[in-house]
Amino acid sequence: MTPQSPESLSPVSRTAVSVALVRAYESARPEPLFSDPYAAAFVAASGMAMPAAGPDSALARRMVAHTILRTRFYDDRLLAAGAGQVVLLAAGLDTRAYRLRWPRGTRLFELDLAPVLAFKDRVLGGLGAVPACERTALAGDLLHPDWPRRLVEAGFDPARPTAWLAEGLLVYLTADEAAGLLAAVGGLSAPGSRLLVEKGRDVTGTPQEPALAHITGLWKGGLGAGTHDWLADHGWTTRITTLPQAAADYGRPLPPAAGPVVTGFIEALRTTSDDVSP
Repeated sequence: MTPQSPESLSPVSRTAVSVALVRAYESARPEPLFSDPYAAAFVAASGMAMPAAGPDSALARRMVAHTILRTRFYDDRLLAAGAGQVVLLAAGLDTRAYRLRWPRGTRLFELDLAPVLAFKDRVLGGLGAVPACERTALAGDLLHPDWPRRLVEAGFDPARPTAWLAEGLLVYLTADEAAGLLAAVGGLSAPGSRLLVEKGRDVTGTPQEPALAHITGLWKGGLGAGTHDWLADHGWTTRITTLPQAAADYGRPLPPAAGPVVTGFIEALRTTSDDVSP
């Protein structure tokens, strides 16, 4: 695979290019909520064209606004967590290891499928990008039960508090898959660890728009509206920030709602410890 030909990416992995396109779009605005200097290079390497204008449907506008707010919200919360150990689950084309100002000594792990990480590293390597923390990229399938063991073997310390990010991930999983993944995360999380995920809801009524089918057609819903309840029942305390609250905090008005899209973000704090032998 070359950066110019990412056909080997799975359908879900290819959505990472669409997310990079949104980050490139926001970064080019006069007063962006964040700056990702690498996002446009991913889009160019994929062969996807940058749009000449913003999204043209209510659902697309809402999804773009959600992605922009989500990026800034998670940027701020990851840095505020103050954890020396960070794990990005299904990291995709995330460039936080490169673009955020991490405290000295931060170790960041990125987990995703091998073709995604290869595409990403070749594009970033071509730009001469240098991470701002100690970055470890670990290829693997999060639905395979061996990923916790492999993460520990790569240097992850389950005895240390960790900041976990599952950005835009759970909606692509079934309820059982999402619960299994979160259970594995809990087993690796020392007390004081933090987890960032979206506040789910029922996606079965999402409007079907052909231009967005490559994204919405892959949604399985995860744990839906029960995500925060599941976490509360499994050793986490949760705090929810709704999308309108985040929009108000960042001074970015929301476009009108269109269909049952994700409506906010969960910050979960680990309050118990599970004995896990990866």
